[in-house]
Amino acid sequence: MPKFAANLTMLFTEHDFLDRFAAARAAGFDAVEFLFPYAWPAADIKARLEANRLQLVLHNLPSGDWDAGERGIACHPGRVEEFRQGVNRAIAYAKVLGVRQLNCLMGKVPADVSALQADQTAIENLRFAAHALKPHGLDLLIEPINTYDIPGFYLHHTAQAIALMDKVGADNLFLQYDIYHMQRMEGEIAATLSKQLDRIAHVQLADNPGRNEPGTGELNYPFLLRHLDAIGYKGWIGCEYKPASRTESGLGWISAMTQG
Repeated sequence: MPKFAANLTMLFTEHDFLDRFAAARAAGFDAVEFLFPYAWPAADIKARLEANRLQLVLHNLPSGDWDAGERGIACHPGRVEEFRQGVNRAIAYAKVLGVRQLNCLMGKVPADVSALQADQTAIENLRFAAHALKPHGLDLLIEPINTYDIPGFYLHHTAQAIALMDKVGADNLFLQYDIYHMQRMEGEIAATLSKQLDRIAHVQLADNPGRNEPGTGELNYPFLLRHLDAIGYKGWIGCEYKPASRTESGLGWISAMTQG
């Protein structure tokens, strides 16, 4: 049976962020994820998790100036020290919040940075992050993202991510596989999930086009959810989609697609 985590950056946005935890519990979720916790004291988030009996399954490392359009700095040669400080900050939050895996958004390649420079920086930064996380029992994740939504994003295909992971060589580095992003970039969702299952620690979903609820687009989510069960995926599935209307009114897809 699939285990779904509500992405509180995308869902329940009718509420202030700290109130979304209660909304997720009221809607029947046992777990949540979100992009970043850093705008709030870790203790405040922990209190909401505990009050609503929710598990936090994922958040991201600091990723530069999000409001200015940055989507990670892990491939930026001139910002290595900032990246490393962000890793340490993420670990401090993770220890309070009880999360066991942290995602690293790799970022958009700066215009003045060569492909070789970006690759070398990415490898060194991921080695640092994986090594820093390991004593705390934390896994590091990387996520390919489609270049239609984020032009210039460094990491954009599954094979590229696997090759990068192999170069880093850390046993606590895994793939975050977002079905929406990979449908846009490469398709072959079921085959890729089967082939890379042992490298995948977390799955996220949304339909395409539109990035709305499953069932609103071209993806056969009843089949994909059965497939994830059949191949033995045991992790959480993050619901990282844009609700077509209010979050609560669109949650019927979960029961409709998981019955039987």
